[in-house]
Amino acid sequence: MSENNAEITDRKHLYTLTLTALGVVFGDIGTSPLYAVKEAFSGHYSIHPSSANVLGVLSLIFWSLLLVVVVKYLTFIMKADNRGEGGILALLAIMTPLGEPTLRRRSFLIAIGLFGSALLYGDGVLTPAISVLSAVEGLEVATPAFERFIVPITIAILIPLFLVQHRGTGKMGAVFGPITLVWFLSISLTGISGIIEHPQVLAALNPLHALDFFIRNGLASIFVLGAVFLAVTGTEALYADMGHFGRKPIRLGWYAIVFPALVLNYFGQGALLIGNPNVTNPFYELVPSWGLYPMVVIASLATVVASQALISGSFSLTRQAVQLGYLPRVTIGHTSEKTAGQIYIPEINAFLAVACVALVLFFQSSSNLASAYGMAIVVTMMITTVLFYFVAREKWKWSNTLAASLMGLFLLIEIPFFFANVVKFIHGGWFPIVVAFGIYTLMSTWKMGRKMLSEDLRSRALPMDIFLRDTAISGIERVPGTAVFMTGNLEGVPTVLLHHLKHNKVLHKQVVLLSILTEEIPRVDPGERLQFKALGTGFFRITARYGFMETPNIPEILESCKEQGLDFRMAVTTFYLGRETLIATGKKGMGRWRMRLFSFMSRNAVDATKYFGIPPGRVVELGMQVEM
Repeated sequence: MSENNAEITDRKHLYTLTLTALGVVFGDIGTSPLYAVKEAFSGHYSIHPSSANVLGVLSLIFWSLLLVVVVKYLTFIMKADNRGEGGILALLAIMTPLGEPTLRRRSFLIAIGLFGSALLYGDGVLTPAISVLSAVEGLEVATPAFERFIVPITIAILIPLFLVQHRGTGKMGAVFGPITLVWFLSISLTGISGIIEHPQVLAALNPLHALDFFIRNGLASIFVLGAVFLAVTGTEALYADMGHFGRKPIRLGWYAIVFPALVLNYFGQGALLIGNPNVTNPFYELVPSWGLYPMVVIASLATVVASQALISGSFSLTRQAVQLGYLPRVTIGHTSEKTAGQIYIPEINAFLAVACVALVLFFQSSSNLASAYGMAIVVTMMITTVLFYFVAREKWKWSNTLAASLMGLFLLIEIPFFFANVVKFIHGGWFPIVVAFGIYTLMSTWKMGRKMLSEDLRSRALPMDIFLRDTAISGIERVPGTAVFMTGNLEGVPTVLLHHLKHNKVLHKQVVLLSILTEEIPRVDPGERLQFKALGTGFFRITARYGFMETPNIPEILESCKEQGLDFRMAVTTFYLGRETLIATGKKGMGRWRMRLFSFMSRNAVDATKYFGIPPGRVVELGMQVEM
């Protein structure tokens, strides 16, 4: 009986997780029926919603979904995973080292990869704003009296969304699954009702209607691609979230539920436009009058799912960037004891919250926000395409013909989307680009600064064998207890140890030199985590390796070394950390302004004590000045 109950519980858990996965991964795409067709005929492009034009736009949407989501991402891009993890940083991590002769090319690829990652922060700001705003605008369809309340209601939904992030996606996921299923069923049913009224809309499955649309409308049809692109904006989020759910659930969810639901709803909206070209909001006007308010509620809840995907994705991206050395330490809170990937970063949460509210107040409507939406994502898609080519060529050893042909096919689709979004630059498309450039500047500055600082400290380091010999000869007094010195240098003596010895004139009986290394893989096998070496005379060197999806915990590291002979007791252990005061001179390859930026970031990084889980009462910090 207990086994049956356990089996039922597992099934329920799997059911909830699967539906939650569908909501989080496809939420960004799933909310697009609210504004993709509407934006195409909003009047910005002088395209009249005649029957021929409606069929052309629907054909463009259908074949975009097929070619971008199905062919590019589900069939090819999702093969490029780093031990199950997806996204641009995963692509960067799995690229085969290109060697010294091509170092410049590798630097270029890393640069565009970082910029693509930075663009995702712009997406993380825009998606909650446009998704919630477009859903709430359904109230205007019910009665114009709601128009002046649209923005306040949107903000009233966004603020609680960010306030509950500290509870974690796991607890919120219990309701996400059923909501997502109801959402997709609802948009499917409303779409079917429209198709039944005007079944001729199904002719849009023929790609010739898309070609006819270009011939009929000329240059204006290129601009409409900016609206069509709104239907596929969730694909990068899909790829980035692959590590949470795996290829199989994503593909199954897409083919079984999401793709049919989206196509049915888009075609239903098109059918409504064919019957009545004067429709202003085809998504909500497709809904029966009795179901309008319930649909607004369901759509608003679904947009929370879409927003949650980008918010949690921003948390995950930030942790990866910190671990790979592209951003300073931040506060990382773990919201689940069972799932390591469920984290909360208050600094990023606050940034996204303020930016989202500011965007809603500035743009006021989803149509205005749609002008800002898409630019960041299409550039990210193009960067993913280029990185995929190098992975296919150098990691998988594909022929250049095959890899280049695929890259050419993908770019052939994405370049028109890019130019369609470029025209929206002055109307708001500048926002995600400005955000991306700002974050890219922070990431590249931090990486460069940390590299220069490490090289400077390494050049001052004393060889370990000389240090051990000198301390043995000099007869330095050894006091009871254990001293742990954090160091990034795997060979020499940490500068903080030399400072401690210079000022305090004593050493502990046990001295541990601890290094934390981040590997370019998501997670390190526990059996390969630690390297323990006894150096003699009470000195030990411990190297702990972590993946970029993991957060180190130093007390756990030391506790696990007891079996190898380390007498670790927290009550008699002191942790020594170095804190460098940077003096910007501009003499070492970085501009003075950039050195000041790096110094500012260093001063405001989360304290290592908190980040590594060290009890604050057991820490001693020793400062030093470094000219850079």
